Amino acid sequence: MLLVLCIDLDDDVGRKTGIETPVVGRDAVEDAAVEFATADPEDSDLNVLFEGLHIYDDLSAEEDESIEIAAVTGLEGSDVAANRAVGEELDEVLARLSTGEDVRALLVTDGAQDESVVPVIRSRVEIDGVRRVVVRQAQDLESMYYTIKQVLDDPETRGTILVPLGIVLLIYPLAVLADLLGMQGDVFGLVSGLLGLYLLSRGFGLGERLDGVVDRLLSGLYAGRVTLVTYLVAGVLLLIGSASGYQTLQTVQADGDPLGVIEVVAAVIAGAIQWFAAAGVTSSLGRVTDEYLSGTFEWRYLNAPFYIVSIAAILHAVSVYFLEYDYATLSYLALILTGGTLLGLTSTLAFAVAESRFGKRTDPT
Repeated sequence: MLLVLCIDLDDDVGRKTGIETPVVGRDAVEDAAVEFATADPEDSDLNVLFEGLHIYDDLSAEEDESIEIAAVTGLEGSDVAANRAVGEELDEVLARLSTGEDVRALLVTDGAQDESVVPVIRSRVEIDGVRRVVVRQAQDLESMYYTIKQVLDDPETRGTILVPLGIVLLIYPLAVLADLLGMQGDVFGLVSGLLGLYLLSRGFGLGERLDGVVDRLLSGLYAGRVTLVTYLVAGVLLLIGSASGYQTLQTVQADGDPLGVIEVVAAVIAGAIQWFAAAGVTSSLGRVTDEYLSGTFEWRYLNAPFYIVSIAAILHAVSVYFLEYDYATLSYLALILTGGTLLGLTSTLAFAVAESRFGKRTDPT
């Protein structure tokens, strides 16, 4: 026989309810647990009784052998007297069972203090195991512990709280390191900069956007997308164009009088626009290629390179006209404006006709 033995070493059950112990049998233990819950619902020994009933019900449904449940109590105060009282009540329980089977016990306790009675019980029956009941909800310190644990288990909250706290805690070691390197005045600027960057990234959601960009890059890499290469080339061309625009501005400033805002913008555009146009055409051709390979190509997508060339030509003509280049006459400006407009209109019309004649390319699958 397996005996589920609920232990209350300080006799909370008997003192608070007046129930005579030991309590033997499922119905008797359940009645004692309900009465105990009514008398003191915050006592941890109450969970021992209900856990014992839970174990009894589970084992009754699974085990083929006979199972019984009992609750024994000790005395308040002296541990020696309490252990002796538990032993005496266990003897009474075993006498009530009056079975010829070997009895084994499964102990249910609420902490290490109640488990001090284990040697007394082992001297009378074989012990199969000890089940300690841990209350997940409690007041003050224990409640704070579980709250902190829940906060630390949440990645979103963990990043919001721990990252700024960690940066602040780095002030002292960074100050020590800066003192050794002779850079005392740079510590607080570095820490405030880190905090500022972190708060801005949280405020604008840069973390989620960066994760999205990385996911798209990885998916594009494994899918063999041409845009990964063309975007990289376009980025390099944009850098070159920016440097070229700055050099053109420096050259124009060195050749004449101080420039106004319009002349400065015109000089930068004149030096950079051809590189920017090349970047735009490169990236658009890569996008068109990927659309064609994926089966979602449409003729109107081919408008992008022609629009970019048209816009670049118009901006270059306007910028050199304001800079009063020798060839940038009014006739030249009119010619480029007209040509750029006609190029955009022609491409739009041509690809619209192609769209209506040939339709959209569909995926053969």
